[in-house]
Amino acid sequence: MKSWFAPAKLNIFLHIVGRRQDGRHELQTLFQLLDFGDVLSFEVTSDGGIARSGALHLPEDDLCVRAARSLQQVSGTRLGARIHLIKRIPIGAGLGGGSSDAATVLVALNHLWQTHLTEDVLTDIGESLGADVPLFVRGGSAWGEGIGERLTPAELPLQHFCVVWPEVCVPTATIFSDPELTRNTPRIRIPGPFDGDRRNDLEPVARRRFPEVGDCLEWLGQFGAARMTGSGGAAFLTVADSSAGEKILQQLPSPLRGVVANGINRNPAFADEPDGV
Repeated sequence: MKSWFAPAKLNIFLHIVGRRQDGRHELQTLFQLLDFGDVLSFEVTSDGGIARSGALHLPEDDLCVRAARSLQQVSGTRLGARIHLIKRIPIGAGLGGGSSDAATVLVALNHLWQTHLTEDVLTDIGESLGADVPLFVRGGSAWGEGIGERLTPAELPLQHFCVVWPEVCVPTATIFSDPELTRNTPRIRIPGPFDGDRRNDLEPVARRRFPEVGDCLEWLGQFGAARMTGSGGAAFLTVADSSAGEKILQQLPSPLRGVVANGINRNPAFADEPDGV
């Protein structure tokens, strides 16, 4: 069985700049991929069935399975697959784990089933599964607009991050539907520079709705400018090197968990003619 890497992501910042008539939010964000993530393995079958093993806490019809079935429907293939998921990215932490897994299924099975769909078609399938899936189908760090599907590749400095998360699952819909969410941050007209007055507009709501998120941010904030990623609840800060990050994690109180990760600009599993990892 071939194995494929499914990276986590950070939102270096996330601004909500409006709301569409369909209720979905317009945002501007900077996505940074990490070298920390899940691993998926695939075995092609001829019976058309889709089965996933591993990560038994996930529902049987999770995003991996839904992605594979969507690819079958669009491509018309009669092949199936057995998918094994090694889950490392925490659920409901704003790190994009489910979206990354779904995108990896689309790209990997498009290759393994030899369905020859273009990246644009895979991206369209991905958008129907979740707003962050197109990012991971494209496979690179990016400047994101719209609901996150309008992506411009970004070559970011390869920094080191200390990422810490509480023992809480933060539902994205809960944060975005909160009436007190800021929805009118001024648009950035020209992408970059990405420093200055940059923040995560979802953080105040996540702190209020989930006190564990605030506690996590306060703890990590002792060591630098901690920020929340996505809709929470993971927090991160930039560190000088891996050793500095590990020293922070050595002081990590229970039940917080964390990892030191490096930024990457491209998923190494997605070469021009990918063969997995």
